[in-house]
Amino acid sequence: MKRYKNTFLIGLAACGAIACLSYAQDKKAASLAVTPANYAESKEWPTYGHDSGGMRYSPLKQITPANVSNLEVAWTYHLKPEGYVAPAGGRGGRGGGRGPGGPDGAPPAAGPPGAPLQGAAAGGPPAEGRGGGPPDGRGGAPGEGRGGGRGNTGFRAAEVTPLVVNGTMYIGSPYGQVVALDPTSGKEVWVYKMPAGDNPATRGVEYFAGDNVTPPQIVVGTSGGRLLTLDAKTGALNPKFGVDGIVDLNTPEIRNGLPSGNAGMSSPPVMYQNFIILGDHVQEGSGPGVAGDVRAFDIHDGKLAWTFHSIPRPGETNFGTWAGDSWKQRSGVNVWGLMTVDAARGIGYMPFGAPSGELLGGDRPGNDLYDTSVVAVDGKTGKYLWHFQVVHHDIWDFDLESPPVQMDIKRNGKVIPSVAVFGKSSLLFLLDRTNGKPIYDVTEKAVGQTDVPGEKTSPTQPFPYKPPPLARIDFTMKDIATVTPELEAGCRKLIADNNIQVGMGPYAPPTYNHSRVIFPSEIGGANWGGGSFNPDLGYLFVNVSDLGQLNGVKDPASGPVDLATLAGSNLPGGRTGPYANGGPSGRFRDRDTGMFCNQPPWGELVAVNVNTGDIAWRVPLGITESLPPEKQKTGRPSQGGSITTASGLVFIGAADDNHFRAFDGKTGKELWSAKLNASAESVPATYLGRDGGQYVVVSGTGGGDAGAPVTSDEITAFRLPKGQQ
Repeated sequence: MKRYKNTFLIGLAACGAIACLSYAQDKKAASLAVTPANYAESKEWPTYGHDSGGMRYSPLKQITPANVSNLEVAWTYHLKPEGYVAPAGGRGGRGGGRGPGGPDGAPPAAGPPGAPLQGAAAGGPPAEGRGGGPPDGRGGAPGEGRGGGRGNTGFRAAEVTPLVVNGTMYIGSPYGQVVALDPTSGKEVWVYKMPAGDNPATRGVEYFAGDNVTPPQIVVGTSGGRLLTLDAKTGALNPKFGVDGIVDLNTPEIRNGLPSGNAGMSSPPVMYQNFIILGDHVQEGSGPGVAGDVRAFDIHDGKLAWTFHSIPRPGETNFGTWAGDSWKQRSGVNVWGLMTVDAARGIGYMPFGAPSGELLGGDRPGNDLYDTSVVAVDGKTGKYLWHFQVVHHDIWDFDLESPPVQMDIKRNGKVIPSVAVFGKSSLLFLLDRTNGKPIYDVTEKAVGQTDVPGEKTSPTQPFPYKPPPLARIDFTMKDIATVTPELEAGCRKLIADNNIQVGMGPYAPPTYNHSRVIFPSEIGGANWGGGSFNPDLGYLFVNVSDLGQLNGVKDPASGPVDLATLAGSNLPGGRTGPYANGGPSGRFRDRDTGMFCNQPPWGELVAVNVNTGDIAWRVPLGITESLPPEKQKTGRPSQGGSITTASGLVFIGAADDNHFRAFDGKTGKELWSAKLNASAESVPATYLGRDGGQYVVVSGTGGGDAGAPVTSDEITAFRLPKGQQ
């Protein structure tokens, strides 16, 4: 269906739709204000995690295990505007945690703030049938390294979770727009065009419920290091916020005094009262760069309210865990993933990633706080409350970027306010969220030590007594893939020909002068998609990738590394600091077929009973369609995550096989799936429409660090056929 051509009729239709929608919003708001205090009861999806604590649990029960197989497509919206041409020098819409930015890390050139367009005048209703079918199977090997497999398809990756509040859906688009839709039809209500060359954070936007100073706003962080707020009803830029409606996040302080650098955002901020709390994505290579500090800005005027230094400064709590001057102008240790807030207690939970120069720590001996730690702070002031470090002296890129999921754990006759902390390392820690103490015992265990000159790995790492690892954390030759004789032979040859080392247990370090197989890989385990929690079952649902990584270092061509000046420094370099790659790198897979060299499953959906600490069930997530039917249930790498409902369902895309699925939360049985035009490497949402129907909506464009090709621009909503609600 072509977009509307008659602009006069477009304007009338748009104005009529806006007037009716505004009336419906006002009427609903008058009866029940949508605020963080009642987000958990919301039948819409008002924030990324549905509630501020990130449970991603909806009270809706219309779609059930008995009828979910009847779901059908309700509408499809195309993010890419017709005739779209990428702006010169603009920032792409890719996901992932960090990126180098523009030239020398600079943000894109500033442009005038965009004006909202109304209804179909902004591009009309979505065209149908765009986007060809996905390639068959995942047999081909996408490009090695981080973010491979995208290709030049003309599409941009989106990992967005739509918000639905007061009868309107809000989406951040990688095509330089923020879009408001009618969630029952997918038709545009308004479109805001971003400043030239900039894009909203790839995982979405945040909602502010409004107060007596500022009406409800859509809060937008951008990949170019900007922060802005839009009127939720009209899409108009708020001119009272920042300078002419925009806050520049690239301040001298966040740039660590450097002349350039970009503190862009890949994930939406989180609101606490009138504070916009946000992290940033920064460089991965070593050397001076943008700080990973978390900041809060006032929604009313955009002024900075507080800053939490991700690497403690002199005089601050926990200063002194970095050797020498290695903390100075250090980048990394940032929150590029998702934060959560205990709105009742006023506590924010910040999951920090690895330091820059993330695959070598010889320049930074010590535990390097708050590297790969969760930190709890006062939401009003940013004051430190407690921390828990998941990985000491991280040299594996085991970022802790999954949203810390808040829940109540019932144990020994007590109800304990808890938070689930997990990430790429595949270990899940259940903590008392008031003080950071483990619910189940945590033991420091000895781990293998490095042979890399100048490196000093931590002698121990923390391991929880319960639950067991969510994914594989070790590899020996008995774990080699035997899916096909050809795959086994190719993997054995890869290891033998390149003297690749295996074994050494959990936290096996990169080796010197050759590569080592390390589990999990740099995408986990779990990743930014995190988990969802069903309080009725007491189950936490986490999707994990079960892949290995090849890592090792050697001296550069220029000669041996100067060990006398390494420790306590922060010299420019790559992800391995002054060293070069010591052998093959990237995912541990056969170079001919692209299939992984460890025995399947290669990806799973795991349910953890948090009240006992046991694994309730685990099932493969995804299929390898290039294999014979009887061998296809291998599980697949995944990015994104799940949601769960009061009817006992778990909805998830995430896997790179282009399927969107529903599982029975009690048993793990797959109940329904739909094939999309690209992988849905995102977190879905569910909501009750104005027509009384329950909808489930998901972004499926492909992309992400799992390596899926970007082959679509679709937001797809599903619902039961009319008459079956």
